[in-house]
Amino acid sequence: MASGLQGFLWTMLLLFCAIQELGAWAKHTSVEGPGLGQQEDPALLASGRVKRGWVWNQFFVVEEYTGTEPLYVGKIHSDSDEGDGSIKYTISGEGAGTIFLIDEITGDIHATERLDREQKTFYTLRAQARDRQTDQLLEPESEFIIKVQDINDSEPRFLEGPYIGSVAELSPIGTSVMQVMASDADDPTYGSSARVVYSVLEGEQHFTVDSKTGVIRTAVADLDRETQDRYEVVIRATDMAGQLGGLSGSTTVTIVVTDVNDNPPRFPQKMYQFSVVETAPVGTAIGRVKAEDSDIGENTDMTYQVKDEEAVEMFKVTTDSNTQEAVITVQKPLDYESKKVHTVVLEALNKFVDPRFLDLGTFRDQTIVRVSVLDVDEPPEFRPLSDLMEVQEDAHIGSVVGVVTALDPDTANRPVRYAIDRSTDAERIFDIDANTGAIVTGKVLDRETAGWHNITVLAMEADNHSQVSRASLRIRILDVNDNPPELATPYEAAVCEDAKPGQLIQTISVVDRDEPQSGHRFYFTLAPEATNNHHFSLLDIKVLILLILTLKRHHKSHLTSEDDEDMRDNVIKYNDEGGGEQDTEAYDMSALRSLYDFSEIKGGDGGGIAAEGGLSGNPASELHSLPQWVQSPDLDFSVFRDYICRKVEQADEDQSVPPYDSFQTYAFEGSDSPVPSLSSINTWSSSSEQDFSYLGGWGPRFRQLAALYAGRRAEEEADAS
Repeated sequence: MASGLQGFLWTMLLLFCAIQELGAWAKHTSVEGPGLGQQEDPALLASGRVKRGWVWNQFFVVEEYTGTEPLYVGKIHSDSDEGDGSIKYTISGEGAGTIFLIDEITGDIHATERLDREQKTFYTLRAQARDRQTDQLLEPESEFIIKVQDINDSEPRFLEGPYIGSVAELSPIGTSVMQVMASDADDPTYGSSARVVYSVLEGEQHFTVDSKTGVIRTAVADLDRETQDRYEVVIRATDMAGQLGGLSGSTTVTIVVTDVNDNPPRFPQKMYQFSVVETAPVGTAIGRVKAEDSDIGENTDMTYQVKDEEAVEMFKVTTDSNTQEAVITVQKPLDYESKKVHTVVLEALNKFVDPRFLDLGTFRDQTIVRVSVLDVDEPPEFRPLSDLMEVQEDAHIGSVVGVVTALDPDTANRPVRYAIDRSTDAERIFDIDANTGAIVTGKVLDRETAGWHNITVLAMEADNHSQVSRASLRIRILDVNDNPPELATPYEAAVCEDAKPGQLIQTISVVDRDEPQSGHRFYFTLAPEATNNHHFSLLDIKVLILLILTLKRHHKSHLTSEDDEDMRDNVIKYNDEGGGEQDTEAYDMSALRSLYDFSEIKGGDGGGIAAEGGLSGNPASELHSLPQWVQSPDLDFSVFRDYICRKVEQADEDQSVPPYDSFQTYAFEGSDSPVPSLSSINTWSSSSEQDFSYLGGWGPRFRQLAALYAGRRAEEEADAS
């Protein structure tokens, strides 16, 4: 029953298809002549045979035939066929003998297999009419087409799925999300089998789809990513233009709602508490807090800041770029004794703000951070401490230089003990009272030896010496006038025999190791034992450190007749006085042995010098020796050396003197010599005057030396008379 009904329906369908194709067939036959694809056979026309042709319709076969019998396709027929069975019909080409079979006598063609237009839309074959007896062609071979007729057997399909689209939250209604497209394998040129329309099966509350283009749009304006960040929308495509009986297909479209910065930061707590020890160094992290933001990505980037001025000085806040946390660190040293708790007002705000959503409210939030400072045991602190103390150099041992004070900064306020770091005062010049911090002198001070002392003072808790502080202290030793002036260097003066009165003999400078506040002022006078010497005077230029000896009187003794005596010059350098009296080659120096030998001065030999106001029993007492001082055993003979050198030069330049001078060196006088020391200055003698006039009797070579030491006393006395 069911199969019979099915066959009836297929027959009606075929009839319908045949009627639709009749117009196309009529047009085709009118163009091609009596037969489809008919060709004239020149041989037949030449024999005078009447022109004949194929007679048939264009063939159609409906796809997807499911009947049990072969499906009739159509008939080929030649107009020369008289129905006596003398003509045999055959076909060749696509599907001939397999898909399509022909009845040789009637020319009926049947399809033996189920056809699918979506796989092959038509088949091309060739028809032949032959003489059954001779197998010769009675008609020219003709080509024909069997077209597979479409039926709506293919539903629309979304070939580009799965589909994923996105739209920003809070987008306006009608914002385009994406486009979907379905394809139908049916013949788009035949009927409405391939005409597709779109609709929303699921998600129509939030999205719509254009029925023709497949463009998906938002249906609401309040999409909130923080509420729902994605939607699954089902889109359906239906062929036959959506009419009843049309086939349909569907796909699921995932729509992701992207984030916008529409949420401000919010601290989960209104107060946070942290603690830190008071000795924490600057830069120590105290703690971390984080403001929450419902947005994602860069819309959650934060910046933090401290709002109150007091906390800004003590603490610093930075943002951890990875976690978006606020890191609070110490910016200034803390002190438990000064302030135990700090209150920090911390504000968080978005780094990137979308101006479209400013009307939603402020995009910042605040919280309070309480920082408790923990007490630790700290070393004593010197307060206040001046690093400079002063003490006079004549201070007695035990004198107080100054006092240092240190206090325990902790609440317990433990006792403090003091000490001196002996590595800075190894000689123990100073001491300190362990309880009071008083610094006293431990030894006698001398500013000229050490004017400054740098010491380090220690302050420590009495019951915990590990808690110790150090302070550097400079102590200046103040000067007192406890040093007399001293000669800057040993002096030895000499004067020539022809020196004029008032001539400068020696300039003397002195030094004082003390440190006056406004410079030294020295006053010079001759020693008491030299005040009776009238040959020299002293000029004291106050404010100048100078002592000037000037020649006050000059005496030139009478020269003997020996001045013109031609005498043999002997220039002798006495580093070694040679062999004493036995050294006959040397110049007889016995005449010089009394030089500065005050114990052997002879009076009344004509070489004496008259003193002012009359003759003196001791002529040598009228002369004052040159300034004397304690000097080393190595005596300076520079006066003699310079004098003798000048005489040698004069003798060498004198062309009238025969060149028989001799120069000998005597570094050792030898033994048993009656001649005393030749030094011009007897530093160990107590005598201060001597008569050197007898040197003039030694000849012209010693006149200048005699004048140098004897003076010109007689001449001055004569001038005075």
